[in-house]
Amino acid sequence: MTRVRHDAAARQAAIDADLPTLSELDGVRYLHFNSEWVQGAMRVARPSELVLSYTQQMMAWLLFVQPGGRDTLGILGLGAGSLLRFSLRHTRSRVETVERNPGVTAMCQAFFRLPGSARSVIEHADARDWAAEPGRAGRYRALMVDLYDSEAQGPVCDEASFYRDCYRILDEPGVMAVNLFGNHDSFGRNLERIRAAFNGRVLCLPEIDEGNTVALAFKGHALDGSAADLLGRAEQVESGTGLPARRWARSLLALM
Repeated sequence: MTRVRHDAAARQAAIDADLPTLSELDGVRYLHFNSEWVQGAMRVARPSELVLSYTQQMMAWLLFVQPGGRDTLGILGLGAGSLLRFSLRHTRSRVETVERNPGVTAMCQAFFRLPGSARSVIEHADARDWAAEPGRAGRYRALMVDLYDSEAQGPVCDEASFYRDCYRILDEPGVMAVNLFGNHDSFGRNLERIRAAFNGRVLCLPEIDEGNTVALAFKGHALDGSAADLLGRAEQVESGTGLPARRWARSLLALM
């Protein structure tokens, strides 16, 4: 089996097409990729807050694993840095972020209060290549995958091999959260490939108004706790972070 990689010229052309721009309204600063589609947001007065509903749901993996100081979290797609800022504030874990476009990182440093932390590393690479590196096997307690380009219609990394690599680089127990568009024709294809890579151990949170659906995929015994365990953990997450974790837990229990 051969893995197809983008050549340097094609990759640079894609980056040039996704020029980061920003807008601001009612105290919220938004990141765009040279289009009207929102790629991330930050409330200027409270930069660690998760403004967009789907970014809040991307943290629902906290219901199933409790990251510690020796754990590493992976973020695939920097966006406006929302998940990175939140993860650094609410966990003690190391956070490794992969972002294809150095211009996005520069924009975050200049306008989105990208944290300078010894626990944070940002690597500029294609997420496919990053996840495929042999040395990453079993390294991450959680992966947060949010990979979209300027058209923002379907994930730019949706190959079966990519999701298999995500499974491989998760530790046990581990959870992957993926941002999908439920009303786009890429949804069924992505969900099928995630289920195949994770042996069918996948749950989806309810679709939000903007059309985003966050899928949670599980490795090891992360999904094996009781309903009481899940509800108890949800109370801890909600009280510690302010996220609507109890609502998420009730929605997920209806699927289990």
